[in-house]
Amino acid sequence: QVQVVEIGGGLVQAGGSLRLSCAASGRTFSSLTMGWFRQAPGKEREFVAAIICLGGNTYYRDSVKGRFTISRDNAKNMVYLQMNSLKPEDTAVYYCAAATRIYHISRYYSTEKYDYWGQGTQVTVSS
Repeated sequence: QVQVVEIGGGLVQAGGSLRLSCAASGRTFSSLTMGWFRQAPGKEREFVAAIICLGGNTYYRDSVKGRFTISRDNAKNMVYLQMNSLKPEDTAVYYCAAATRIYHISRYYSTEKYDYWGQGTQVTVSS
């Protein structure tokens, strides 16, 4: 079992920044690929970013490239999502997820590749 807990979130004005944190425990953190997803009201959960367990390669959805940065600290069992230049359309519940199996990084856009999920944290961007 892996426990995943998101920390952070909140209300920010458009153009502002927020950093989400995620703590994962219960398994060797460095062996986990970690991802961030989000879900807006009435919409399906969508991929935001992923950072793989080996080498730390990252992968982003197009709409957040250049604005969001995913990173990890294996010593602290933490993954982060730095969100800059936030837009109202970034408003959603953000979820952190952990994947225990290895795929090509492009496969991690799918929720089906993740085994453990956090409870989610609300991010609201006002215009």
